[in-house]
Amino acid sequence: MASISPWAKETFGAVAGPLAETIPACLAEAHARARHAHEQVRTRTQEAYGHGLHAAQYETLAAGLTPIEGATSRRLQGRTVTILGSNAILPIRYAKRDTPVTEARLRKAYGLRADLIRRHGPKPMQPALDLDLAELAEEHVHPDVALLPPELRLIIVAYACSMEQGVMRVEWGSAELLHGDRHLIWHHHEPLLPPANPRAA
Repeated sequence: MASISPWAKETFGAVAGPLAETIPACLAEAHARARHAHEQVRTRTQEAYGHGLHAAQYETLAAGLTPIEGATSRRLQGRTVTILGSNAILPIRYAKRDTPVTEARLRKAYGLRADLIRRHGPKPMQPALDLDLAELAEEHVHPDVALLPPELRLIIVAYACSMEQGVMRVEWGSAELLHGDRHLIWHHHEPLLPPANPRAA
């Protein structure tokens, strides 16, 4: 296993090592389960794979991280999100090919994941110019997100994965998301799995 970074040690303490080892293995298992679902359905499209991977990523992470000391979980919009101390871990498949994580963006600018990032991600690098608009947006936060403690910090596990190639890249870190935008603005990110193609790093 690769050495644990100062950021990971500061964020997760003694469990940083087990987390860094377990998370990529859980995502590989989620991929295997989703691919098996596709093979069973035998459709020409990859809908079974995509929907299966979306559900399996939460389930495999919850199962794999539960044995780690201090791990708890919360149900958010029917998905189980793992919490360790003051950190919630959110998986996001951002690409179907091996591209840099700095290109990551959400499918939708609104919804559970967007609200989680905006509410529990790092403070914006540039404060909003119109505070009234920011306050108005806060009123419409997803109801499940509104129940979370405000001090909770969101750690994003962003990964590139396809049915043909499996998990190609996994990184974790913290990112902000501007209102109305889908592109993640990373404050910090680092690999949990070396890129399949180092030239794309």
